[in-house]
Amino acid sequence: MNSDNLYFISRNYKFSKNAASKPKMDCETVLEKNGFKNLGFKQSNHPSSAIGAVISFFGITKGLFLLPRKSVFCMQYPLSKFFGYMTNIVSLKKCILIIIIHDVKFLMGKSTDLKDEMAKFNKADFIIVHNESMKKWFQENGCTAQLVSLELFDYIHASNKHATLNTPYAVVFAGGLGKEKSEFLYSMDSLNPSNYKLKLYGNGFNAADAERDNSILDYQGVFSPDEVIDEIQGSFGLIWNGNALNQCSGDFGKYLLYNNPHKTSLYLLCGLPVIVWKKAAIAKFIEKEQIGITLNSLDELDAALANLDPKDYATMVSNVEKVKTKVASGHYLSQAITKVVELV
Repeated sequence: MNSDNLYFISRNYKFSKNAASKPKMDCETVLEKNGFKNLGFKQSNHPSSAIGAVISFFGITKGLFLLPRKSVFCMQYPLSKFFGYMTNIVSLKKCILIIIIHDVKFLMGKSTDLKDEMAKFNKADFIIVHNESMKKWFQENGCTAQLVSLELFDYIHASNKHATLNTPYAVVFAGGLGKEKSEFLYSMDSLNPSNYKLKLYGNGFNAADAERDNSILDYQGVFSPDEVIDEIQGSFGLIWNGNALNQCSGDFGKYLLYNNPHKTSLYLLCGLPVIVWKKAAIAKFIEKEQIGITLNSLDELDAALANLDPKDYATMVSNVEKVKTKVASGHYLSQAITKVVELV
C-alpha cells in the first residue's frame, strides 16, 4: 500500500473537563504518526458548540475537496453531524474507508434502530472495533466490513505516575459520578469494607446522597483529561457502571460487555492496576496481561484486597508499567491501523 495515499480530516473538539474528546484527539495523533495526512484544518478546541460546528464543517469540506480519488480515508465514529456528508463524498471518490469505533449508540441504549446504525457501519471497508467481544457482535448483526480489534485505547501523555501502596487501599474511580451512570457508588458504604476507600474524580457527584460521617467515598474534584493524571493518587482503578453492586446493570453496565472503557487507559497511564467486573469485555485483557483483579460482585472486593499478597500486587504494578508504555506511545491504534493497511 502506498503510504502517500493515507488521509484523515481533523475537526474541532470542544474542550471540556470530561474525557469525551481525548480519545479522538489521540487517534488523530497516532494516525499522523503512522503516515496519515490531515486534509482539513489543524485540530482545534473552540469551546463554543456553534462556532466549533462551523469550523468543523468548513474544515471537512476543504478536506473532502482535496481528498484524492481511490485513496485510503480514515474517520472516527460517532460523527453525527457530518457522517453522511463525509461517507457520501468518500464513496463518490471511490476511496477505501476505514472507521475507528469509539461508541456504538445501539449498544449504549442511545438508539433503538440497529438497522440504521449497521447501515452506517456497512459504508466502511474496514472497521477498528474495541475488542473481540465487540467484533463478534458486529459479525452477528450483519456487518460486511473487515474487522480488526484495537485491544485497548491509547492515552497519549508523558506520564511518570506510579501506584501508591497504602492500607486501606485507595481505589480510584474516575468518570461520571451521577446516578444515571454510577448509582452503585452511593451504595458502597453498605458493604462496610475495612480494606479500601474510594477516591472519586469527575463531575456529577451528589454529596448529599453520600453523607455519612465514616463514608468510604472521598470526592477529589473534577479535572481535565490531562490535569487528572497529575491529581490521581491511589493503589487501584475501578471500572464499574450501573446501579447494582453484584453486577454491572442498566444500559451503561451492559455496555461493558462490549466496550473498552477509556478510563482503563487512564488508570494504566497512572500506573494503577485495574479492578473490573469479570463479565466485562476488557476483563479478558486485564487477566491476560495480569494487570488487575476481576470480580463477579463488588461485595467480593474487600476480601480480595485483604487476601492480596504484596508480592502479587508488586507483580501487577510491574506488568502495568509495561502496558503503560504502550498506551502512552499510541501502540494499540498503531498496531491495529498497521493491520488494516496491510489488508488494503
